[in-house]
Amino acid sequence: MEKAKRSPFFYVGDKYKLMPQLIELMPCNINHYIEPFLGGGSSLINISAKHYLANDIDKHVIELHKFLSGYYNKSKELIKMLLKIINKYNLSCSFNGVVVPENLKKKYVKTYYSVYNKANYNKMKEHYNLNKDNFAELYLLLIYGFNHMIRFNKNGDFNLPVGNVDFNQNVYNAIVNYLNFINNHKSIKFYTMDYIKFLNKVKFQKDDYVFLDPPYHISLSEYNKLWNEDKEVELYDVLDDLDNKGIRFGLTNLITHKGKKNLILQRRMGKYNVFYISSNYISFNDNSIKKDSQEVFVTNYGSK
Repeated sequence: MEKAKRSPFFYVGDKYKLMPQLIELMPCNINHYIEPFLGGGSSLINISAKHYLANDIDKHVIELHKFLSGYYNKSKELIKMLLKIINKYNLSCSFNGVVVPENLKKKYVKTYYSVYNKANYNKMKEHYNLNKDNFAELYLLLIYGFNHMIRFNKNGDFNLPVGNVDFNQNVYNAIVNYLNFINNHKSIKFYTMDYIKFLNKVKFQKDDYVFLDPPYHISLSEYNKLWNEDKEVELYDVLDDLDNKGIRFGLTNLITHKGKKNLILQRRMGKYNVFYISSNYISFNDNSIKKDSQEVFVTNYGSK
C-alpha cells in the first residue's frame, strides 16, 4: 500500500496513517466525496473523486483550509510568507537551518523546542489575539503549538501553549502536497455547519459517497468534549437515513479503548459491513500507543 499524504494541520488522531487501509475499503467510483467532519483533511487529500464537499463545525478549521487552499498555485509565496513570520518572531525553524543550540538540547533533551520557542511563541500568540485576522499567524500557532491544536478560550482568544515542535521538512512537504491536491481538484467546496444540517443541504447524486470521522465517544480527546451518548445515537440514526436513501457511506470509530466499549456502536453496526482496522491510536492526553484500542470501519456496501 502506498504511503498516504498527510494534512498540513498535523492533528493528533489524524487519519493519514489509516488511509492506505481505508482507501482499499472505499468505492473506486466517487462522484461527490462528502465529508461532514473534515478536521485536518488528510482523508480529503487522499481520495480520488470528481467533486468534494467538506464541512466542519469549527469555523477556525474551515477558515484555515480556505486560507491555505487560496495559495493552490502559489506555494512558494505561501512558504516565503510563513518563513518571514517565523523569522520575525525568532522561532526555531529546522527546515530553514535555524536550530536550537546544542547546550539547550543537552539540558532539555525532550523539550528543547518548547523551551527555546516559548517566549517568542507567546509574543506571536499575543499579536494574533489583538485582531484575530492573521491566518498565517494562526496557522503557525497551530504548527508550533501543543499537539497542533486549534483552541480558543471563552473570550475568543487563542490559548494553546507552545509545543515541542517547529517548522520542519515534514511541514513543508505537507503544505506542498496539500496545495498540489487543491490545484488538481479545484471543485472543493468548504462549509461550516452542524453536520446534520450540512448533510440535509446536500443534493445527493448517483455515485456520491459520505465519509464520516466523527468525535470518538469513548476517547478523551479535546475534540470530543462536546460529544455525548445522545450525539452518538443521533449519528447512527443519520447513517440509517443515508442507507435508506441508497447513499453509500463509510464510518470510522473506536469500538474499544482503555477498557471502555462503545456499546451504542456495537448495537447499531450489526446491520452493516464491519472491517477491523489496524491502528496505533494515540490520544490527546497521552501520546503513548493504546494497545487495547480497536478501530473499525463501518460501511453499507461491500469492499472493492
